[in-house]
Amino acid sequence: MNIKVIKQQKDISKVIINDPKTYNSLSTKNLNDLIKVFKELDNDKKVKVIILEGAGKGFSAGHNLKEVRGLKKKEKYQKLFNLCSKLMLQITEGRKPVIAKIHGAAFAAGCQLVASCDLAYSTKDALFATPGVNIGLFCSTPMVAVSRQIHKKPMMKMLLTGEPIKADYAKEIGLINDYYSKSKLNSEVLKVAKTIASKSNLTIKIGKQAFYKQLEMPLRKAYAYTSKMMTLNMMAMDAKEGISAFIEKRKPVWKDK
Repeated sequence: MNIKVIKQQKDISKVIINDPKTYNSLSTKNLNDLIKVFKELDNDKKVKVIILEGAGKGFSAGHNLKEVRGLKKKEKYQKLFNLCSKLMLQITEGRKPVIAKIHGAAFAAGCQLVASCDLAYSTKDALFATPGVNIGLFCSTPMVAVSRQIHKKPMMKMLLTGEPIKADYAKEIGLINDYYSKSKLNSEVLKVAKTIASKSNLTIKIGKQAFYKQLEMPLRKAYAYTSKMMTLNMMAMDAKEGISAFIEKRKPVWKDK
């Protein structure tokens, strides 16, 4: 398996795409392995936060074009793109926050993977692109995730020109949260992960799922839905504990119930 899972601490797991020979391509094998790993981590009650990164020179170059060229049949192309979409949905719809940690290039489906994560941090020299147009293949599935993070004009420029953007501009348009020097990236990402891990796992799960669902709703429906979710959240033991701890000026003791 080209996918490694490392425990950063008891409640934070790091997922590494360890296929540097293909620039951590999202091949059929790597996609299947990533789906399996994320499903396992999502069901692991001890894990609160997941960090995703690539080994070697960069994050991910997207699909393995040698593999794509060899498929040849429409049904096989469809199966591959459906599989990639399944991974992206697994991350977005999963209960655990996923933080992308990027260095080098995140291109095509690799850029889609970044956009599908809940948070994203990169090195200062990282590059992001949807370059499919350069090889006659429009980045249609990557644009689904990326266009939900950035505005239309920057998205269309990325899609129509295929040109990469730098980390500072990626932050400006909302594709990543922030960027750091190579020496600081790991500690800064871990700092964010530890902060999230210190919260109630149940509250984070409810909040993450509600966030993405309400984005797809009209305003009135979104308010009705989130009012129900806040009521559900309020009935949990952790909400009662958190409010009591705040009033009593002490640290809360989460039960994840």
